[in-house]
Amino acid sequence: MSNGPLYALLLTAVEACATLAFALSGLLAAARKQLDAVGVCLVAGLAAFGGGTLRGVLLDRRPFFWVSHSEWLWVLLALCVAAMAFLRARHFAPTERAMQWPDALGLGLFSGTGTQLGLAQDLPGIVAVLMGVITATFGGVLRDIVVNEIPTALRDHRPYAVCAFVGGWVLVVAQHVGVPPGLGLVLGAACATGLRVLALVTGYTLPRWSSGAS
Repeated sequence: MSNGPLYALLLTAVEACATLAFALSGLLAAARKQLDAVGVCLVAGLAAFGGGTLRGVLLDRRPFFWVSHSEWLWVLLALCVAAMAFLRARHFAPTERAMQWPDALGLGLFSGTGTQLGLAQDLPGIVAVLMGVITATFGGVLRDIVVNEIPTALRDHRPYAVCAFVGGWVLVVAQHVGVPPGLGLVLGAACATGLRVLALVTGYTLPRWSSGAS
């Protein structure tokens, strides 16, 4: 697998975009609950960095993204301040629907980077894909728990972790058939995000558990 400077730059750029997307979803979730400034920054940070941090722990990968790229902490704080000012000035009411779009983007991008980093450590395909799923979902789970919601990944019945899982396998297969790693990363991320967006637009839901009781 090629690990040239352009590919490393692409991987960092995708990780950064995923971080911003999840930060925005966390910010909107906190705004919906009318948290104060500290609460908004905390929820945005957990959403942005939670999945990647857990991935780093599991892969024993140091330093964490937000440590080696500490400038993103300042970007996150600036985003929170600017967004809070915008929401107040425009009297914009954040909705759960609005939060779902950046969440879908972050889901796909993080599933791609998580899977790719797992493959880079020569992990089996299924383990690498699960690393992608963990990276893509854990930040959102933390975000929802902190704002006192059942995590979106578990409650809305529309494909969520499944989308990340499928996107991860697209990346694995692309690498196996010789697709350039950068293109494989983009294909996997686009597949995961596209599936989630399709589920949101169509309202498709996975089968629900039923005990048979009336």
